[in-house]
Amino acid sequence: MSITLYDLTGAEDDRRFSPYCWRIHMALLHKGLDFRTVPWRFTEKDEIAFSGQGKVPVIVDDGRVVADSWAIAEYLDETYADRPSLFGGPVAKGLARFATDWTEQVVQGGIFRLIANDLFAHIAERDKAYFRTSREERFGMTIEALGADREARLPAFQASLAPARATLAQQPFLSGNTPAWADYALFGAFQWARAVSPYHLLAEDDPVHAWRQRLLDAFGGAAGRALGYAV
Repeated sequence: MSITLYDLTGAEDDRRFSPYCWRIHMALLHKGLDFRTVPWRFTEKDEIAFSGQGKVPVIVDDGRVVADSWAIAEYLDETYADRPSLFGGPVAKGLARFATDWTEQVVQGGIFRLIANDLFAHIAERDKAYFRTSREERFGMTIEALGADREARLPAFQASLAPARATLAQQPFLSGNTPAWADYALFGAFQWARAVSPYHLLAEDDPVHAWRQRLLDAFGGAAGRALGYAV
């Protein structure tokens, strides 16, 4: 029986753009598990009410319901311990938690300000009022203001990637010679941007750019085939 993943989508069913859902896409591929995705939009809260909350990712695995990307990753590693580990042990798991928090606190906020207007353009029409209201309340400014002056913002965003860049200049993945959860957490943020925006976040000679391409090519190019822009 395959796992079901409820996956955020834009105006088109196949434009999957949630950074959190992309983490789980990659984690399921890493584990070699069969799964199917169900497209879900922001205003379809009733569709995932069974999970006891209103956000994706949500998975259903043989009747077991798990929400939140970190909780899902823990569940997958514990339930399918005979398959490749997402964390690689308790010490590595602690470092993966740091990489996840850094991505959420630093990287995703920086990306949002660079792609806000492009993202809004790809939101389903029925979701736009919710998205505008929730994000403008969170950031205290309009979507248009959030996405303004991105050329001026880009150098600071690229500089914020220095910790990842330093590591990736020495090894192919954050996790070492092969990718694992720390890579998928950060990659989800870039796949979010790629799904909705033609804006180039990375210079082609940046080690982070080469790392992202390796993950786009991983697992038979599954992420690279997803609907998005060639950036």
